[in-house]
Amino acid sequence: MVQLQNINFAYRSNKPVLRNITLEIGAGSIYGLLGKNGEGKTTLLNILCGQLFPRNGICRVLDCEPQKRAADFLSRVFILPEEVNMPDVTADAYINMYRPFYPSFSQEIADLCFRELEIEAGKRISRMSLGQKKKVALALALSVQVPLLLLDEPTNGLDIPSKAVFRKLVSTCLNENQTVVISTHQVRDLESLIDSVLILENSRILLNANLNEISEKLFFRLVSPDEKVFYSETSPAGLIGTGENTSGEETPVSLELLFQAVTRNPAEMKRLFNK
Repeated sequence: MVQLQNINFAYRSNKPVLRNITLEIGAGSIYGLLGKNGEGKTTLLNILCGQLFPRNGICRVLDCEPQKRAADFLSRVFILPEEVNMPDVTADAYINMYRPFYPSFSQEIADLCFRELEIEAGKRISRMSLGQKKKVALALALSVQVPLLLLDEPTNGLDIPSKAVFRKLVSTCLNENQTVVISTHQVRDLESLIDSVLILENSRILLNANLNEISEKLFFRLVSPDEKVFYSETSPAGLIGTGENTSGEETPVSLELLFQAVTRNPAEMKRLFNK
């Protein structure tokens, strides 16, 4: 699906944004792309869809070179940016503008998204709130049914009920062959959705692992003050943390604890996950 090898990118020659990125993303999974603001998450998504070109390295997506921007490639990938510039048309007209460019477009899913997100099809986008506009953009993203769907901070601008509907729609609307990469810093919005985690820090990929592998190698639970952990913090329930799972215990993965552990202990994570 996605193969990157030694990808480098910089907006200015003295400040690299991505350095020697080597990454493989398989088909049929939902990846959570985590990282602090300004770490290059959006840049990486734009390289995958051919909107930015790496300085060097190999980039192949869907067996194509994204920078060539071939029509066949562009019809099979869709990126939803964090901020969407939308024309002053009705919601249904906006969807119909894009429909001819995506042979896999599903009107059934578009109708479902409009119903579940309570989008007024005949309402002009200029008269919508930020949250309403985001719902229209999400409806389009889910309706195109492309093999590779890239979502940049998709829950920004949504209220709490709408975030729940978004998670439901992602679970309902995706087909088994689609791959989705969701970039976010609101990790709690993703915990029930994702299959795999990518963590980007200091212009490099520190972790690329699925949740089963993470759960096998790390625990996430209440810990004692003298217990050896990679990271811990105080919560209303007590001290919670994550450490190496040497006993085979099964605990739900906490993306917040995972992110803190990986970014604070990159060498230990490399030891655990690159065996």
